[in-house]
Amino acid sequence: MSGISFDEVLERLKSLSPEELKAVEHDVMAATKDMLWVPNPGPQTDAYYCDADELFYGGQAGGGKSALINGLAVTSHERSLILRRIREDAKKLAESELIGKLFDGGRDGWNGSDLVWRNGKQLIQYGGCEQEEDKQRYKGDPHDLICFDEVTDFLETQYEFITIWNRSTTPGQKCRVVATGNPPTSATGLWVIRRWGAWLDPSHPNPAKPGELRWYLRNEVGEEMEVEGRGPHLIGGFMVEAKSRTFIPAKLSDNPDLAADGEYARILNNLPKELRDAYRDGQFRASLQDEPNQCIPTAWVQAAMSRWTAQPPAGVPMCAIGVDVAQGGSDNTVISPRHDGWFAELLTVPGKETPGGTDVAGLVISKRRDGAKCIVDIGGGWGGDAYAHLRENGVDAVSYMGIKDSVRRTHDGLLKFRNIRTEAYWKLREALNPDRPGGSTICLPNDPTLLSDLTAPTYEVKRGGNGGGVIHLESKENLVKRLGRSPDRGDAVVMSWFDGERQANVRGGYRARNAPPKVNLGHSNQKRRR
Repeated sequence: MSGISFDEVLERLKSLSPEELKAVEHDVMAATKDMLWVPNPGPQTDAYYCDADELFYGGQAGGGKSALINGLAVTSHERSLILRRIREDAKKLAESELIGKLFDGGRDGWNGSDLVWRNGKQLIQYGGCEQEEDKQRYKGDPHDLICFDEVTDFLETQYEFITIWNRSTTPGQKCRVVATGNPPTSATGLWVIRRWGAWLDPSHPNPAKPGELRWYLRNEVGEEMEVEGRGPHLIGGFMVEAKSRTFIPAKLSDNPDLAADGEYARILNNLPKELRDAYRDGQFRASLQDEPNQCIPTAWVQAAMSRWTAQPPAGVPMCAIGVDVAQGGSDNTVISPRHDGWFAELLTVPGKETPGGTDVAGLVISKRRDGAKCIVDIGGGWGGDAYAHLRENGVDAVSYMGIKDSVRRTHDGLLKFRNIRTEAYWKLREALNPDRPGGSTICLPNDPTLLSDLTAPTYEVKRGGNGGGVIHLESKENLVKRLGRSPDRGDAVVMSWFDGERQANVRGGYRARNAPPKVNLGHSNQKRRR
């Protein structure tokens, strides 16, 4: 049978008569009678034999996703790591699937304290990754199978870091990463749709079919790109091999153990709509649930993205540019141009490409039009040089420091803001509110990371403000720790709205402001002083 793919085997089976199929079934049952676990026919079998380096097996609840990763670990791999975001959930998974079902309650080789099962050279380790920094527990520990159960609960930074050690020193041992899960129900899990965008994002320019292999690697600046085949490919002077990726949808009907009596289906049918869309129907564009005290509701941002068009409204000049500065490091410099309520697609540049203030200033000047005001973040020790260079070159630029105290109030005048950052996010919230007079006119580009950034911060109202209360936005430090990255795209958009002209405060309509910026050559002032 070597040289024949699994799909070819399935095609050959379709041509058999009922008697021949029955004979094949008898042979298969005889051949697998000593196996601890055999996948169900259909998508679970496709996933079991999948050749992808990185597989997402997901969709509806009850599709046999947890059974797959435990079955793979027991039958096909030497060193396996199975993760849930919460360690206690990983322990329950091991007790249910490994000990309870596969071993029929037997605990030989199981260490319940370490959550490790051993049998000779074979090892299956279970674990959690509750905090972003918990990923360091798995540093340098190679596993030929790494599984993320309920992958949308994890941070992208955790996923990418831990999978670095997907390798084996055993000749011929297959290495792979398997992620399982349902569609994300909060914006923090949207990275999964972006990572498997060819299968899950309806707007993807080159969609892929379920089970189709696509190949990816990172270019010279660390951006992921799709390539043709494994390669090797020449990247930055080095020959690099790409890794394959695919998605296989799981359905409750594919799991006879749960689908048989219909009870699990009845449970899914009675869930609230947003959970029913995600867990019963497996819709990856299902409604997302808001977190308690979420500053900007997810539905408001999604509505703004649905209003977006590729071009700004006719006759409306560029009014403002929000500039979130990164000079080196792993963060990005992000520029957000705005034409009244219409926001252009964000320009995102790795921070290592903008190490100096002149680099950032040059980038901003190249994108600036119509004399737009530039709002530059100078907090955190960055941005000051860029702001100074823009001012020296005659650019209308203002500094933005989120930790500074705010003196303003909410639109209804009832609440004060703890600081400028709180005020800026709340002002965008007010502008996105569909119940404001005339409705919201904000139009945002369809960007899953931007959606996640804008909907991630939470807030609370504390006493103060002359009896009216003070709004405290979740601190930037806590948000970065929770997300595992900087919310730079959201910050750039928030800054872009925070200052600069808007239709509401421009009498007689917009006016042309096309005066070119003054170019400071650096030595001119010195010559005049002589």
